[in-house]
Amino acid sequence: MSTFHHRKKKRKSLNKGPRLVLFPDIGKEAKDLLNKDYIKDDVFSFSKSSSIGVVQSTTVVKHGRLSTSNIAANYNNDTVDVKIGSKSQLSATLGFRGNFSASTKTKFALKLPDYSSSELKFQYFHENAILASSFVLNQFPSVVISTAIGNPRIAFAVEAEYKTARCFTKYDAGIHVANPKCNATITLSNKGDLLKALYMHQFDHPMKVVVAAEINRRFSTKENTLTIGGSYEVDRRTTLKVKLDNHGKLNTLLLHRFRHKSYLSVFGEINMKGIDKTPRIGLAVALIS
Repeated sequence: MSTFHHRKKKRKSLNKGPRLVLFPDIGKEAKDLLNKDYIKDDVFSFSKSSSIGVVQSTTVVKHGRLSTSNIAANYNNDTVDVKIGSKSQLSATLGFRGNFSASTKTKFALKLPDYSSSELKFQYFHENAILASSFVLNQFPSVVISTAIGNPRIAFAVEAEYKTARCFTKYDAGIHVANPKCNATITLSNKGDLLKALYMHQFDHPMKVVVAAEINRRFSTKENTLTIGGSYEVDRRTTLKVKLDNHGKLNTLLLHRFRHKSYLSVFGEINMKGIDKTPRIGLAVALIS
């Protein structure tokens, strides 16, 4: 299993410190620590930027014996996304973003031929609150309302979806508490059926160790899932990540940056409850300039 990336563009730093986020993004740091960069599929990706600011990218993903491809291009805040599926399915997404003021953002996405997924989004930003709404334009239109209130240290977020044919189909809520060394998140989703708790702690320098834990409780099936993991910065260029869940799946990831923004990563997965099963191994090479 292998992954190859080549990108040629200059990126501005997006790290502007902690910020207030909506429900889907609360606890993102802990989620990324437990899930980001672990390779699951064969991926080939190529992207480059032109002198006028147009960024073009091509991605091919292989899922077992099936494969999908994605060709995308974006200019400033406008995006064009074309996807070709394994059964020659074609879909296109056009996104147009415009800031009517410094505190608002809008986006319209049109998908073809699956026009039922076309969506209109609107977001309003305030120092201590975010309000977002999206409208899915299909035969039975749905409206999703998300809001977050608080500050980067403590925030409460809710999200609800209303469909004209089925009334409310989703209502989620969560609370997030953070400080410079640790953060914790508790969310209740799937109409109150799924309770999720996330915790992440960063140890002091020079250990450069970050640990995280996630507990899921599904009330309808009485199923519990526990995942623990962490990362260790071996040196300035090498990072080791490990995670283990209560089902016996052990995942490891070694990430080595051999030049500026270019890296090599090796992934492995072993089922501790089924040693006879074939381990999964992945390799990724990213060349970014």
